[in-house]
Amino acid sequence: MPAIAARSMGAASISRVPAHSTQGNRTADILEVVKQAPQAMQELIRGLQALRGIARISAVSIAAELGNISSRFETARKLMGYSGAFPSEDSSGNRIRKGGITKAGNAHLRRIVMESAWCYRHLPRVGEKLRKRHQRIPAEIIEISWKTQNSLYKRYRKLTMAGKDQRKVITAVGRELLGFIWAIAIRAEQLSTQPIAA
Repeated sequence: MPAIAARSMGAASISRVPAHSTQGNRTADILEVVKQAPQAMQELIRGLQALRGIARISAVSIAAELGNISSRFETARKLMGYSGAFPSEDSSGNRIRKGGITKAGNAHLRRIVMESAWCYRHLPRVGEKLRKRHQRIPAEIIEISWKTQNSLYKRYRKLTMAGKDQRKVITAVGRELLGFIWAIAIRAEQLSTQPIAA
């Protein structure tokens, strides 16, 4: 089976978790489906967990919503547009007006990312839970994760100090977080396709 078909099949199988399960059973069902997913999808889920605010269930949800990122989104901006986290624009001639986010994209993805963005209000650090998740993740992805924490915390502080509304600040941080999610996903997909050295 071609790698692309296997990846998209993995995203479809992840989204087929029974909705009638209780919370505990649903988590177990999700973990079981992840074990059966293709290697590339498992690497993506593991890589996303390197980010602060994105644990296992959020990572699985993001992976299910996005599927094969490298074939669907050439740039991080296209992923941001897909989520609907881009500002709307009303332009005519030389006049350009920016409005609120378009909300025309994937609402579930946008909600998960915006919830995760709240974690970047705090000083960059690696806590105990995040340190445990980092144990199974390649160094390149951990480096992107650390860069994410520093960059998004600075962005949050800068916008807050400028007096921006809290919701707008979190939306801006979430939009930038999508760019880092794209970078981690691309790197995780590259790592999953590299042959293992003997």
